[in-house]
Amino acid sequence: MVEGMVYEAPEWHPAFEEYCETIFELAEDGLEVKQARIADRLEVSRPAVSEMIRKLEREGLVAVDTSGDISLTDDGTILARRVVRRHRLAERFLTDVLELSWAEAHHEAGKWEHVISPVVEDALDRVLGSPTTCPHGNPIPGSDYVRPDDALPLGNIEVGGGFTVQRIPEELEFEPGLLEYLEEVGVTPGRTGTVTACSPDGTTTVDIDGRPFGIGPFAGERILVTAGQTS
Repeated sequence: MVEGMVYEAPEWHPAFEEYCETIFELAEDGLEVKQARIADRLEVSRPAVSEMIRKLEREGLVAVDTSGDISLTDDGTILARRVVRRHRLAERFLTDVLELSWAEAHHEAGKWEHVISPVVEDALDRVLGSPTTCPHGNPIPGSDYVRPDDALPLGNIEVGGGFTVQRIPEELEFEPGLLEYLEEVGVTPGRTGTVTACSPDGTTTVDIDGRPFGIGPFAGERILVTAGQTS
């Protein structure tokens, strides 16, 4: 490297970035990364995913084992972490500074993540005070995030138990209308509430600030909270 030059990571096509980001987020949520799951997340055909995975393999960004499980290589992980970091910093800026809703911020950040330069990324981090999570509580790569050891799904809290919301996993951000609902009823990181009932169908009824509402089993099994009595 020539003295005085600043190293910059190689630029990749936005489609490569999006796929690596998706693989990273699926694995982050503890899901098996299969072509079918990527197709569902990105709302594209399975043949299109198969073709893209072959391209990513040739570029050395992903590996596929004999059972069809897909994982990121070291280079793929570096790329994914960079894109995810920019996406979550953008979400934080769009909500905290521009006061967009969760759903609007998630949609817009999907565009910003591909065009944010290292200079702008550093500026966002500085202006926002080096946040450790996005507005939904998901960790920002490269930050000082520490996962609570006692985090558990909301659905595991017994009736009468209190909780503090910690994280809305990425998986739920892709459920139509769910982000809007959770933001409206106050299921946001840092908010406290109490489980007041659990229905046979798995619906959990909670109370936040004296307002009761239901959380379906799909969301209840994924929203992460810490247990404890509310004040």
